[in-house]
Amino acid sequence: MSDPIVSLPPPFLDSRGSIQNLFTDGMQSGALITSKKGTRRADHFHKTGNHTCILLTGKILYKHRPVGEKNTPASVTIEPGQAFYSPPMIEHSMEFLEDSTFLSFDSKVSRNHAGYEEDLVRLATPLV
Repeated sequence: MSDPIVSLPPPFLDSRGSIQNLFTDGMQSGALITSKKGTRRADHFHKTGNHTCILLTGKILYKHRPVGEKNTPASVTIEPGQAFYSPPMIEHSMEFLEDSTFLSFDSKVSRNHAGYEEDLVRLATPLV
């Protein structure tokens, strides 16, 4: 995975405002997540699940690399309005550079606690 940024289709615009389609089918779960500046999330990978996230507010330093690789992970700063994707078998982490709110959607695994935990592998050492 070289670039986690996802291009969204152009919004539909008219005199009332806009409609930004995010997904048109195939989602199993969605979550609204808030995180405080200086905190971390993820530091894990999914065996079969994936997630596409859309940052609403704040700023995230997102790091990623294939499972098992020991090289320095690639990183990208996510800005509000950007969507980013974490496929299966990619170690990933999120460091919140500002208080942040984002949406997370998974197309393969329900985000109920049991299903999510079964698909998740936490990293013994955080991505740095």
